[in-house]
Amino acid sequence: MNARRHEGAVAIVTGASRGIGLAIARRLVDEGARVVVTARKPEALAEAVAQLGGPACALGVPGNAADEAHQAQVVEVARATFGGLHCLVNNTGINPIYGPMLDSEAGVARKVLDVNVVAAFCWIQHAVAAGLGDADHPGAIVNLASVAGLGASGKIGWYGVSKAALIHLTTELGYELGPGVRVNAVAPAIVKTRFATALYEGREAEVAAAYPMKRLGVPDDVAGAVSFLLSRDAGWITGQTLTIDGGVTLGGAL
Repeated sequence: MNARRHEGAVAIVTGASRGIGLAIARRLVDEGARVVVTARKPEALAEAVAQLGGPACALGVPGNAADEAHQAQVVEVARATFGGLHCLVNNTGINPIYGPMLDSEAGVARKVLDVNVVAAFCWIQHAVAAGLGDADHPGAIVNLASVAGLGASGKIGWYGVSKAALIHLTTELGYELGPGVRVNAVAPAIVKTRFATALYEGREAEVAAAYPMKRLGVPDDVAGAVSFLLSRDAGWITGQTLTIDGGVTLGGAL
């Protein structure tokens, strides 16, 4: 019944040349949306657009997700090319440091917060200012958080701090932007992507053993949840964070 639930909608998905972002964009296209995808590398982005069905379904705009001029350009391109903007997925994130937090430099911490939190806020500002949503497709935003924002890891502390901030940003904006725009987040555990390789490479079976579902996540596990939260099926849900973790946090593990 929901096979084309995003028919006619236009979405921006940041950081979508591969991994979770590309899976989300593919799910939205499969369900009837047209998407504008972003990433730093033009070649990878062009390949992603081809996988998504080409110009009729998808458009790629390369650039730095934390650059406000790029953000404004992408929002304008979405509206000019596809005639509107209804959904925003803040998927871009970085984690350049691994290990005890006190070993990290303040500049690196600032960069993590800037890309993972401040940039997401600025994307939302631009999208809402441009009139996100309409009567047929009310505005909807999903932020990609992480279970790292729900508790201590001892390994990716600043990433966790940034995702905790993103979760609270979701709560605040869910409160402020209703009823016209809904804002939600998802918090995945380890998903098998290049971004998360360091967390499981060479020991996947050992890591997965801690999960009640006995496997790590794959990008499509997240894409389905994001599609739901962007759709009218989630029309009375805002300011919430959906944990997608194969059950790993049920026992307190991260």
